[in-house]
Amino acid sequence: MRERVSRFDGETKERPLWWVVAALLVANSVPTGAEYLGDLSANPFNPNSLANPFGAGSPYAFKSPTNPFGPYGSPFSNQSATNPFATRAPRLYDREGDYRGRLSANPYDPDSISNPFGRYGSPFSPDSINNPFGAGNPYRFDSPTNPYGSGWIIVGE
Repeated sequence: MRERVSRFDGETKERPLWWVVAALLVANSVPTGAEYLGDLSANPFNPNSLANPFGAGSPYAFKSPTNPFGPYGSPFSNQSATNPFATRAPRLYDREGDYRGRLSANPYDPDSISNPFGRYGSPFSPDSINNPFGAGNPYRFDSPTNPYGSGWIIVGE
């Protein structure tokens, strides 16, 4: 792909449009409306962990899922992790960007980690945080149940 550029002296020059292609790729790769809420991790020393009461897990941080008055922690909000009827709960991603379900108390949502029959909540599914031999293994470096690990990324809508 090349762009034709005319100069004042009448000469035309072709230059590559690689920067246009790169800008389009970057613009399409960033999810719109997504908001980083912290990490689902058992590590109390990670400042981004929900297990850290002085970091992302503070009950006073407005966007924290542990704040009962915020949009992601209120028992009445549709985006809340604690509302058992929420349909737009925060999404979970591992460090490689793979989707790991929704941080939700809704036992009927198929993507909820609280659904005992769903892919992300069943104790028998390898993708479930509730499987101690799968994604919830406390000895895996990226597991949310590892007290020294980094856990999974929580993204709100």
